[in-house]
Amino acid sequence: MLPWEHAAVGYIGYSLFVHALYRDSPTGLEAVVVVFASVLPDLIDKPLAWEFGVFPSGYALGHSILFAVPFSLAVGALAARRGGPRIGWAFGIGYLLHLPADVIPIYLQGGGVPIERILWPIRVTRGNPYAGFWDGVDTHIDRHPEVMTWPPASTYEAVVFGLLAGGLLLWIVDGMPVLKESLQVLVGRR
Repeated sequence: MLPWEHAAVGYIGYSLFVHALYRDSPTGLEAVVVVFASVLPDLIDKPLAWEFGVFPSGYALGHSILFAVPFSLAVGALAARRGGPRIGWAFGIGYLLHLPADVIPIYLQGGGVPIERILWPIRVTRGNPYAGFWDGVDTHIDRHPEVMTWPPASTYEAVVFGLLAGGLLLWIVDGMPVLKESLQVLVGRR
């Protein structure tokens, strides 16, 4: 998945959670945290693999369920201790939804279940002959033509479009967190 797709999955998951448990919408800070956490596995693994050669692929430590679960629990415990349990939930939900979001689309497209993507170091994903981080980014975007096509050329592309549109709609229904708080700060300064 591409970063904005992970952000949509994380935001949708967290917003639905907050609506169900708290009967509320995400705050701006929670929205920032869930979006950041939803792309954090890629921010950890992709540069370390593609630019620095620490890992043989962009699916290693950050994508490992063996790291993700304890890391999310630790962040959640720290947030709760500091009086922000919802921040902990936002982080954990965003981070942990990244892992199935990288596995399920491949399964749905008939490519098997790339379980090795989330089992590092027990199972190691190999590959990525990129000439650096930006080469990896360009190659990833080139592999995902759904970014630039309309109307969607496949069911998968339609699902991705629906996911992005659904996330945007839910964000609007939630009162546009982050934008709303930013505007309140700007208006309050006048």
